[in-house]
Amino acid sequence: MRRKTFDILASLGGIVVVVALVIAGALATWGYSFASDNVHSQLAQQQITFPAKGSPALASKEIGPYLDQYAGQQLTTGPQAKAYADHFIAVHLSEMPYNGVFAKASAAAQADPTNTKLKAEVQTIFQGTTLRGLLLEAYAFSVFASIALWASVASFSLAFLMLLLVGFGFWHARRVPADAEILTHSAPQPATV
Repeated sequence: MRRKTFDILASLGGIVVVVALVIAGALATWGYSFASDNVHSQLAQQQITFPAKGSPALASKEIGPYLDQYAGQQLTTGPQAKAYADHFIAVHLSEMPYNGVFAKASAAAQADPTNTKLKAEVQTIFQGTTLRGLLLEAYAFSVFASIALWASVASFSLAFLMLLLVGFGFWHARRVPADAEILTHSAPQPATV
């Protein structure tokens, strides 16, 4: 095969790869934008605000070190949602009967159907675990958004690198002699003594 033909074919294949990487980068950028915008808007609608700086809620060693950085802020990001779920709601749930485990509290309430106090606690535990789960799901989607952002950066970077290689391939194809072969078979040389 002629070297010029090989360079042109390889460069054309490189163009296909560049197009695929640009499309992948655009889709990953869209995924990042969609997920992060959704996380932000869904969390903002809930209007959850972290306890204010110096409040008794932040004095606890199980809560304060994790939430001090967000004191008084509205909860609008995935990392904030995780901190609130794991270090505010989870701590308060652990202080409830049955350590705030819904299945255990619900089973106890079913075993004692006349205990109205326990039924109310089951309802509170249910609400707390539901909110915690939703916040952790928002955090998970924010992680997906971050992964999509880095995937888009990688795709666009690789597309740029490949575009340079394609350019070098076409440049080389113009410089190589028309009769140059890519794989030439030469006869083995006799060994000299």
